[in-house]
Amino acid sequence: MFIKYDTYEEAASFLRSQVAAGDIPKIAIICGSGLGGLASGLTGETTTIPYDRIPGFVASTVPGHSGELVFGTLSGKKVVVMKGRFHCYEGYSVYDATFPVRVFGLLGVKTIIVTNAAGGLNQEYSVGDIMLINDHLSIPGIAGTNALIGPNIEQFGTRFPAVSDVYTPRLRILAAEAYLRNPKLASNTKNNLREGVYGWVIGPSFETRVECRALLTLGCDAVGMSTVPEAVIAKHLGMEVLAFSLITNEAVISKEPSSIELAKARINGDSASETSKSNEVFANHAEVMEVANERANDLMTLVGDFVGML
Repeated sequence: MFIKYDTYEEAASFLRSQVAAGDIPKIAIICGSGLGGLASGLTGETTTIPYDRIPGFVASTVPGHSGELVFGTLSGKKVVVMKGRFHCYEGYSVYDATFPVRVFGLLGVKTIIVTNAAGGLNQEYSVGDIMLINDHLSIPGIAGTNALIGPNIEQFGTRFPAVSDVYTPRLRILAAEAYLRNPKLASNTKNNLREGVYGWVIGPSFETRVECRALLTLGCDAVGMSTVPEAVIAKHLGMEVLAFSLITNEAVISKEPSSIELAKARINGDSASETSKSNEVFANHAEVMEVANERANDLMTLVGDFVGML
């Protein structure tokens, strides 16, 4: 169940054997659904390694997650891009899902950038907005699915890490500055840069109406099925963490229409209420992928500008 230190070291040693010493990165980027195109922004020579070649890595099974590491240069900095992540809803343990982050730590990565596709809970948000994550609510973590459960590996960090500042404040400021300084991004009147709280749920089903309302009431601005375990492990390792959510759909937070009232309306010959209900749009993965593909270039530009400022 728990992964031993030697397994992480084996994976790190393998990667060191595949990448030139001068190309070992200090920055790692984890790409969410449909955002693997970030790797296309790398310049110079790149090294691509499929997950199935790396000891300890599991397979990425979700559409929009390629399943490979790409080592290269972004804005003059050596980086490794994780094209596709692992999720607990795929049947993997939280230890499997966060395995790459600890391997990155052994390689010497000091800064990790995490992206995800998320549902918007905040009613001021629009599909296509980019949200800087400044805090998270980990429902699974509170309930016992925390990547740090089990024997503490002292080589990685302390038994009880503080995560109040898991999303590094100075990196968030730099990212906001990068966005505001880029004329193309800052002049976008349709989509905005937001900053808010990310709610982590296991998935893979999208959330019910009442679950969305509960998350909103508890202070969440967006909801998704990743990022938090990776961020917690990165913090445990002493890394600086920056995380973005691309808002790819609007969560349905309205209450389910009353079947009794709809039945009364039908008996009275009023079909307007049923028509109103049928116009609701529920989340689906195809929509998530479509929006992610549309905004991938903007997020790639933002990440590139940010990396150049580090």
